[in-house]
Amino acid sequence: MGLLSEGSPLSWEETKDLADHVRRHGIKQFINLYHRLKSRTGDVLKWGDEVEYIIVKFDHDNKIARASLRATDILPVLNEKEQNDPENVKSLWRPEYGAYMIEGTPGKPYGGLLAHYNVVEANMKLRREEVQQLLQPGEALMSLTSFPRLGCPNFTDPPSTVTPAEGTTRSLFFPDECIYPGHPRFKTLSRNIRLRRGEKVAMNLPIFKDSKTPSPYVEKFPQAPVGQPEATSAAQPDHVYMDAMGFGMGCCCLQLTFQACNIDEARTLYDQLTPLCPIMLALTAASPIHRGHLTDVDCRWNVISGSVDCRTKEERGLEPLKNNKFVIPKSRYDSIDSYLSEQGEKYNDVPLIYDQAIYDELRKADIDHLLAQHIAHLFIRDSVSLFSEKVNQNDEEDTDHFENIQSTNWQTMRFKPPPPNSSIGWRVEFRPCEVQITDFENAAIVCFVVLLTRVILSYRINLIIPISKVDENMKNAQKKDAVKTQKFWFRKDITTFSSPPACTACCQSSPDAKTDSSDCYTLMTVDEIINGKAGEFPGLIPLINSYLSGMDVDADTHCSIQQYLKLIQRRASGQLLTLAGWMRGFVRNHEDYKQDSLVSDRVNYDLLMELNAIQTGEKACPELLGRSLQSRTQESIPTAVRKAAGEYT
Repeated sequence: MGLLSEGSPLSWEETKDLADHVRRHGIKQFINLYHRLKSRTGDVLKWGDEVEYIIVKFDHDNKIARASLRATDILPVLNEKEQNDPENVKSLWRPEYGAYMIEGTPGKPYGGLLAHYNVVEANMKLRREEVQQLLQPGEALMSLTSFPRLGCPNFTDPPSTVTPAEGTTRSLFFPDECIYPGHPRFKTLSRNIRLRRGEKVAMNLPIFKDSKTPSPYVEKFPQAPVGQPEATSAAQPDHVYMDAMGFGMGCCCLQLTFQACNIDEARTLYDQLTPLCPIMLALTAASPIHRGHLTDVDCRWNVISGSVDCRTKEERGLEPLKNNKFVIPKSRYDSIDSYLSEQGEKYNDVPLIYDQAIYDELRKADIDHLLAQHIAHLFIRDSVSLFSEKVNQNDEEDTDHFENIQSTNWQTMRFKPPPPNSSIGWRVEFRPCEVQITDFENAAIVCFVVLLTRVILSYRINLIIPISKVDENMKNAQKKDAVKTQKFWFRKDITTFSSPPACTACCQSSPDAKTDSSDCYTLMTVDEIINGKAGEFPGLIPLINSYLSGMDVDADTHCSIQQYLKLIQRRASGQLLTLAGWMRGFVRNHEDYKQDSLVSDRVNYDLLMELNAIQTGEKACPELLGRSLQSRTQESIPTAVRKAAGEYT
């Protein structure tokens, strides 16, 4: 979720009055941090994942599944191990936006050994087991992107009540009690985003038109306050309307963070992974149901983007600029807007909105153009959460004002400077993936992306395409069955003048390969991007296999990696369904489904019971997972492997 500062939250009016103060000191903090650490080098590869979970309560007597608001009971117990022995815990736990959510990460980052890839899934299993020991009868921990009936009547346990005329969100559907109460940041963000925007957030997803779905589909909202037409005015016909931050930030995802050896490598990874974001969003699609409706999209992205969209009407271009400085094309949660490396600069083909005064200050401080415009772009946003204890800081040592704005620009990639006084180096965060239902799937996605970073750096390939094409890909990635039906802009000529022979041997290069010609990128299917297209593109997994062929890897790790890559290959080819495709099919084939796009309590119960049985291994699901895919994951790296790699002491 980002920076979790402790303290007393200021009101929106107080926060608003301090917006320029936070910006001014945040920039000074970044300048000081940058010059202190810009020459830092020699950091080794470290990486880790973040998996978010939903606690589900099954009422087996009445066949109803609800979101269990027990994160505040479970998290303190989970955190005891870290508090008592922080150096030796195998997992770390943090709160998330929803009172029904928790976030788990490995206790320590993984490293550069290939054998670390074989520990990921086992650690995910361990995390799940830790929480399961604390669950009550009828509860289950599910790595589910979106609770299907979030915002429907009686969707929580214990019951909660919406307060459309008062409170934090004033939502017609999402009660304030569903916001995690153990840290003030979450309610503060919800309130301040609504107040800054000048109205409630509004998300409208196109409804999936089934054979008995009314056309036009128009909802009525009897719970709306009398005499407040603005409470429902944003709802659109033939769409599913949502009106609270919880619909987006109450979703779960799978994220990865990589430590680079220096700032230049971090900028390279930031740029090179950006074109992969929409591809992985489509490949991990897992959320076709929102507010109890089948929608015509498969992903959460636009919901989250809208749920934290604090832009005023002026900033959205709906009214002339008067009180605000900029018309801003995107929400503060969206795909990135500019590349950071010299190699990527020429592909910044979308005009970037940034604060000229901040840019000038950064340039005067000897920060290069690309990084200066990136930071100046992030800082067109106001702070939307500020604590009284954090207002006055030492800009030479503190970074909270910088992180205040940096961490609330939630984009597909995040460029992360080292924390002050820390052993942690320059990092990048990969943020688009939807979380999958099983640990095997999540481990496969994590290992695939991490392996791809090694290929990018070792083979010195170039995946960069124009930012405008990435934006187009992000829109298409969310469409129903995008893996099978959509084509995406992708670079076909990926070798560079410095690519080694091992890379060029498996890549077909055209005469324009190493140039900046528009012929170097083309429309491809996800299958072609992942698995290759004969004579045109090698495919990302064949590149990974080429890279691995030159590495010394133990048998168990080799087996696990190959099983993970097979899952990715088969999902990309359409041989296996995405989770979104599987869920849509389950609902439409359920005996209680009325072909009207509505997902009832009974359908939701059976859907989540089936998914829970799949994630625990009680039921096989060959259409989702294949028939024989199984890793040899282990909780730790064998001593013999560590010795051989020189890591044993």
